[in-house]
Amino acid sequence: MTEVDPTVVPEPSAKLRELGNRLVGTSRLSGGVEGTTHFEWMEGGYFLTQQVDLVQHGQAIKGIEIIGHLRPFGEPPSEEIRSRFYDSQGNTLDYVYELEGDTLTVWGGEKGSPAYMKATIDPDGNTHGEWVYPGGGGYEFTATRISD
Repeated sequence: MTEVDPTVVPEPSAKLRELGNRLVGTSRLSGGVEGTTHFEWMEGGYFLTQQVDLVQHGQAIKGIEIIGHLRPFGEPPSEEIRSRFYDSQGNTLDYVYELEGDTLTVWGGEKGSPAYMKATIDPDGNTHGEWVYPGGGGYEFTATRISD
């Protein structure tokens, strides 16, 4: 394990900054899910938050997600961008975010998981993609940016 001085705070990562610059704002979702998502920076720039108000498969889902690098006390930040989502039904779901160019992949649990979302983000911040679940039940969606 690498020794890290816990009094030295690293700068927010360029990878997270790039992701946030593409996602921050409010979008209306349509397709296999209906509703809104809102991404914003948490003070300091180390984490993004996402608030969701959706209907998926006929079920209302409200929740909040915290997205960033894990950095347990005294350790360097994780390489991967990770998140935990908390919803109004008591679920906690973990994800790994990966942005390569205009392609966003969100893995359910760990990178390489058979449950994932793959989407393309256009220059206007609109997103077109699909959630894939093992055994079926996934869906296509469009997220249309309605405000920054």
